[in-house]
Amino acid sequence: YVTIIDAPGHRDFIKNMITGTSQADCAVLIVAAGTGEFEAGISKNGQTREHALLAFTLGVKQLIVGVNKMDSTEPPYSEARFEEIKKEVSSYIKKIGYNPAAVAFVPISGWHGDNMLEVSSKMSWFKGWTVERKEGKVEGKCLIEALDAILPPTRPTDKALRLPLQDVYKIGGIGTVPVGRVETGVLKPGMVVTFAPAGLTTEVKSVEMHH
Repeated sequence: YVTIIDAPGHRDFIKNMITGTSQADCAVLIVAAGTGEFEAGISKNGQTREHALLAFTLGVKQLIVGVNKMDSTEPPYSEARFEEIKKEVSSYIKKIGYNPAAVAFVPISGWHGDNMLEVSSKMSWFKGWTVERKEGKVEGKCLIEALDAILPPTRPTDKALRLPLQDVYKIGGIGTVPVGRVETGVLKPGMVVTFAPAGLTTEVKSVEMHH
C-alpha cells in the first residue's frame, strides 16, 4: 500500500505542506510544463524550488519528479520541453543534495491520464525513466511504476513505541482518533499507551488506515 499525503502547492499553505512532508518516505514533485508555468515555479521564489528544498531538509531521501501538463506544451507533448525541464530540475535538485541519477523523471498529463497508469501513445519518444542507486537499477515508463519502485524504509520495530502526534480527530462511530506516524516500535489494538507530557494512559481500541 501507498498512503498519499496531499501536500498543497500554494505558497499560502506551506505550513500544511511541511506537516505532510515531514511524515513522507518519498516525495513526488509535480512540475508544470506549460509555457511560463515551469519558469514561475523554478524562479528564485518559486514553489518548485521551495518544495524540493523543504523535502530534502525534512529528511525525505527519495524523490520522483512528475512533469505534468504535457498536453499544454508548445507543441503538445513536446520532447524538447520535457528535456529542458529535466535538465534544469536535475541541476537544481543536485545543488540541494539529491542525486539526479536516483530520481525518476516522468512526463505526464494528469488531466488526460497520460503516463499515469498506462503508457501514453502521445509520447512515443519517451523511452522510460531509469533510477540508479546502490540497491540496483530500476526502469519503468509510468508514474505508478515509479511509485512501485520506492524503497520501503526499515522501521526499528524492536524499539519502544514512539508515535509523534500530528492531530487528533473525533470520528463518529469510532471515537477519538490520534493521527501520526509510528517512528519506532509497534502499535496494535489492545495495547496500553501513554501520552507525553501529560502522562495520560489509555488503551488502543483500533488502528484506522487512511485509505
